[in-house]
Amino acid sequence: MTVRGRRFEAWPSACGEATLRPGLCWRPTLVSPNARFPQTPSTPVAAGNREPTMPFSILILTRNEQDNIQACIRSVAWCDDVVVLDSQSTDRTCAIAESLGARVFSRPFDSFAGQRNHALEHLPFAHDWVFNLDADERFTDALRRECEAVAATDLHSAYRVASKLMFMGQWLRRSGDFPVFQTRLVKRGEWAFTQHGHGQADGAATRGIGTLHEAYEHYSFSKGLSEWFERHNKYSTLEALAQEQPAGRLREIFSPQQTDRRAALRRLARASPLAPFLRFGYLYLLRRGFLDGIPGLGYSGLMACYELMIIMKQWERRSGAKSTSGEDV
Repeated sequence: MTVRGRRFEAWPSACGEATLRPGLCWRPTLVSPNARFPQTPSTPVAAGNREPTMPFSILILTRNEQDNIQACIRSVAWCDDVVVLDSQSTDRTCAIAESLGARVFSRPFDSFAGQRNHALEHLPFAHDWVFNLDADERFTDALRRECEAVAATDLHSAYRVASKLMFMGQWLRRSGDFPVFQTRLVKRGEWAFTQHGHGQADGAATRGIGTLHEAYEHYSFSKGLSEWFERHNKYSTLEALAQEQPAGRLREIFSPQQTDRRAALRRLARASPLAPFLRFGYLYLLRRGFLDGIPGLGYSGLMACYELMIIMKQWERRSGAKSTSGEDV
């Protein structure tokens, strides 16, 4: 197989020995761009035939996502280069992804930023532009068209994209705090993610960062509330640790960049024991989450609970530090 003058040879995939079927992994061998190789028909991803080559690849991070990966890959069935970077799943995630035509690679998880940066630097993508997707997220046709347009014009090194949070069968237009932007469409060699709290944050962009109008869908509760609590229990620990880092500049609250403003405001709010009430009041009252009905009330309450978990873990760490130093608690 050749991609832009590079030859790829089959090698053992993350889920077993490589065979000539969709989903096998590829090892690049540099060759001359003028070399000729036999043409082999491409295998379509998921159902149906692919359309002509898209100007960007898809990267999906996974770990035990057998319940989500099929719907995620089918939402990008039009893409000719779907790559999955798996963090040593113990379920059928890899097998399902391979059966749908994705190329699967494995790497132990260190952080979201670390995984994405490793993929951008070391995995053999077919395109320079890569859209970073999670297994519980779904692409839309409108977002696809906009990504194709900006990748073709090539004005910036990266683009921020908003997500539509889905809960109890509906989009939380108000209580979901839409639009919240994350950098997802990036050009390899011109962008790197940085880790902040439980997720990645914006890094340095060679030619600046643009913003897209269309959004992807985020099914954060696709595995049920029990899994959501389990996941956010881990996230709250990371966020509590992030609160211990040196504070940023106060003027970031007035930054023109939404990500900087939100980070500064969260840090300021979490310095107060009233953070859970502030979060609920912001989502349910100020953002008019009550117009989202019962789902809006439920989600606002869940996010207040999440803030309480972060504060309690901050108190726990401070109390633990005093105890070990022999001070009164």
